[in-house]
Amino acid sequence: MGTDLDLINSALVAVFNDILTIEESELRKSQFDDISIKEMHTIEAIGLHNERTSSEVAKRLSVTVGTLTVAINNLEKKGYVERVRCESDRRVVRLKLTNRGRLFYRVHAHFHKKMVEAALADMDEDEKNALIKGLGNLHNFLKKSY
Repeated sequence: MGTDLDLINSALVAVFNDILTIEESELRKSQFDDISIKEMHTIEAIGLHNERTSSEVAKRLSVTVGTLTVAINNLEKKGYVERVRCESDRRVVRLKLTNRGRLFYRVHAHFHKKMVEAALADMDEDEKNALIKGLGNLHNFLKKSY
């Protein structure tokens, strides 16, 4: 690896680790200390104003429906998610956030907004576009490779 590659790799690893550590730490200190990181991602995948099927959420998380069901059962017991039967077809069950789930979603989204604003601080449009392109390339690589 060249110097630029080493620097970028170190920065990506550090940022990834910092985000996970900070999110976990902030969860433990907050009123949402009963949520795990995986459950946090499940809440994000359901979304603020959406009703999604388990299949849709599982696909967004790249997990099996069976794995998701365990997480949803726990989040339902904790009061973050509810299952809603479709009126037109009672066999269809959709997932939606409760008031507590939506509150958590908003608090967590605020953290992400501040994080992105900090990353973009003092960048001109070309630099922002380069960052967007690089992150898109990385995302595509990860999706294809893993």
